[in-house]
Amino acid sequence: MEEQKLGSAFFAEMGMDSPVPQEAFFDLFPLSLIASSTIDRLNEVAPETQFDARRFRMNMTIATEGDGFVENRWIGRQLTVGDAVALQIAMPDPRCVITTLAQGDLPKDSGVLKALAQHNRLDVGGGALFPCAGVYAVAAATGTVRVGDPVRLV
Repeated sequence: MEEQKLGSAFFAEMGMDSPVPQEAFFDLFPLSLIASSTIDRLNEVAPETQFDARRFRMNMTIATEGDGFVENRWIGRQLTVGDAVALQIAMPDPRCVITTLAQGDLPKDSGVLKALAQHNRLDVGGGALFPCAGVYAVAAATGTVRVGDPVRLV
């Protein structure tokens, strides 16, 4: 079985500059975000599947208006959160089988990944398409984040 590349090793293999230090211990990025409209859209296209933001293990779920996978349009842009925090949106967040496993009161459900594969396959670099939900980000400016802070796309 081929070893999965994580952190800076993933970017080296893809021939891309890494946004994380070589010694950092991240899956790929330090932050992952998902829009509530993504969860809403998934529930629309696959109502037999129980979509819940907890399945995606995000650092932040952002209440959004709009249809569908709105965070796909955030790539390369910046989100400000509250008064001081700025997050640089780097790339779509490719999902794996972990999203389908039982978690707490959420049952095992292979429909999660199937729905993403059918409705939101994106190129995350190198031309390969992956089922995605959410985006990866790095902090451009840090500070305190509170529930209910305003979030703006810059």
